[in-house]
Amino acid sequence: MTDLSNHTRSSRHLGARVSDFLRNYYIYFVLVAVVAVLSVANLDQFALFERGNFLNKRNIINILRVSAPLLMLAGAFTLLMVSGYIDLSVGSTMSLSAVIYALLAINGVPFLACFVLTVIAGMGLGAVNGFLVVRLKITPVIATLITLSLFKGIALLLVQDGVSAIKSIGELRMPGWFNDYGRDAVLLGLPMAFWVAVGVTLALIFAQNRTLLGKYAAATGGNPVAARLSGINTNRVVFGLYMLVGAAAALAGIARSSFMSLGDPLSGDGMELSAILVVLIGGTAFSGGEGRVLRSFVGALIIMALTVGMLTLVPAYYQTLVIGAALLAAAASNHLISRKEGMA
Repeated sequence: MTDLSNHTRSSRHLGARVSDFLRNYYIYFVLVAVVAVLSVANLDQFALFERGNFLNKRNIINILRVSAPLLMLAGAFTLLMVSGYIDLSVGSTMSLSAVIYALLAINGVPFLACFVLTVIAGMGLGAVNGFLVVRLKITPVIATLITLSLFKGIALLLVQDGVSAIKSIGELRMPGWFNDYGRDAVLLGLPMAFWVAVGVTLALIFAQNRTLLGKYAAATGGNPVAARLSGINTNRVVFGLYMLVGAAAALAGIARSSFMSLGDPLSGDGMELSAILVVLIGGTAFSGGEGRVLRSFVGALIIMALTVGMLTLVPAYYQTLVIGAALLAAAASNHLISRKEGMA
């Protein structure tokens, strides 16, 4: 009887270990599977990619180039959701940042100053969200829906009547360096914007694992009452995370603007859904308290690879449906995992 009991406990322990392994590493297996499937796809219909195998050098570089904005956003958005909050205005923040960056560039401001000023502007937009949520106590979904509309409206107002995006103003033209960051510049054979996204992600991984910001974000999302009672200033944590997301959205807007060679006030449309999908696929709990920056980064690569694949493999009128189905599946699996952990 004792041997049977020990065997049962051993089996349960092994099952728990397998379950933990799959929960922690499934995202990497999914990435390998997606790349394997798409490696046999015909990408001839999409001009950005050359004929032949999905995994050729040009295609990989172009995927990383178009992925850069979402990769930059994934980590900061993860930390915000780990804290139990959400930002639905990231797409509009990204669009407004793209317009600001293009306006500065076209008026002769040097690259570094354009870059820094746009990131500061993004932080300011994030601070607006933080103020609405933390100070005015408006529900995060409502507050960021308000700023989604507000920031997009400002971006549209900054673009002259009769033009869809900022390409030129009178005699002014985009400077020659404008495309370098998001499109032309490479380092070690890979796009510069991608390396910036990697650097941002590594910094946020360090912040999550080694600094008080990561610990406080998890504590705030896991049990905000207990976090406050233990001396954590949860308002300051949440306000700072909104500013961090604003800065990340500004970086994404800079990369998109540079890639497209213009400041498009609609360039970030839909980015909020992509960001939510990425963090859910990466295993971040929608209710807060759990999530990893690295898994969201990998999730962003998966989403962008699938998006590129759908351009050829799925008719255009099905693509939104596929994304919606993926979001539903991610949310459902996230809920099931959270419920199982709660019952354990």
